[in-house]
Amino acid sequence: MTGNTEHTMSDAELDRDIMDAFAGLPEDFNRFARLYQTDIRPALQAREGERIKAADTATKSWVGGIALAVVGAGAAMYFWNLPQLAIAAGVIGLAIGGIGSMPLQRLSGQAKALLVRPIAESFALNFNEKPGPVGSIGEHRRLGLVPKYHRSKFEDLLTGERNGVDFEFFEANLKERRRRRSGNSTRTTYVTVFDGQLLRFDFHKRFFGETVVTRDAGWFNAFGGRRGMDRARLEDPTFEKAFEVYTTDQVEARFLLTPDMMQAVNDLERTFRGKGLRFAFSGQEMFIAVEGADLFEPGSLFKPLDNPIRVRELLDDFAAVFLLIDTVSRRRAAEETERGTPE
Repeated sequence: MTGNTEHTMSDAELDRDIMDAFAGLPEDFNRFARLYQTDIRPALQAREGERIKAADTATKSWVGGIALAVVGAGAAMYFWNLPQLAIAAGVIGLAIGGIGSMPLQRLSGQAKALLVRPIAESFALNFNEKPGPVGSIGEHRRLGLVPKYHRSKFEDLLTGERNGVDFEFFEANLKERRRRRSGNSTRTTYVTVFDGQLLRFDFHKRFFGETVVTRDAGWFNAFGGRRGMDRARLEDPTFEKAFEVYTTDQVEARFLLTPDMMQAVNDLERTFRGKGLRFAFSGQEMFIAVEGADLFEPGSLFKPLDNPIRVRELLDDFAAVFLLIDTVSRRRAAEETERGTPE
């Protein structure tokens, strides 16, 4: 369906709102305005009636549920002074709202596939919403990019290749077990210690050393970095204030951590709407962790499904990842020209 239509449509035939929404993207993203108009928007418009109905049901359910909770709880306390009945009224009211929102939640998952899959396929990427455990989490943990954990949940795994660099993106929620003794009993809880995005880039060429860049003052900084690593001093004072760098190769750290590299890192963090981004170079790979909200979500379903801004936000995420890959690749090429190829 994409084939002939996408390549024969001229810019003049594109809707103005689509052209405006996709303006300013990198050059290799130019085709997406046509892809959106010919493939993605029609699929979303076909579900618009369903969205309107589901949104209306959810709104009425929450209004009714909250009204029941407020009135029921008030009556239980005012007339009978029964806190248990007041709590029950609140629970029932919330349950009514939640049940009424289920069609909207189902549609949200379906809309996500309608938005993400065409974009992933156009870049020859694989997308798996529920991938199960992802093996590279072990390296993120070894490098100190994520803390220890006992429970994990992974979703939205994207794998593919960019200019000869294999990459992997996934979202992770990690929980640590905490035990607290009280008298003769022990209470066990699980506390979220990481919730965000993890990335791995495989450049297929070894780095000269191992470098870890972090921002927090947790176990890694508190003990002066990992064994065998030295603190790296860089020329950029702004970067020095924001990050802690430990490396086994001071020269390589300076080659890699240049202003354009740090700009790409900051762009990624800002685009992901995250915080606390940290990363590492090890072996032939780069690992990144950033704490932030879920990505690849369709957004509010109380607005029309076919708003092109939904896709533009997804494309910005892809563009930020690709920019970082390209920047590191350029820095690696410059280093090899200067120092040769690592053994």
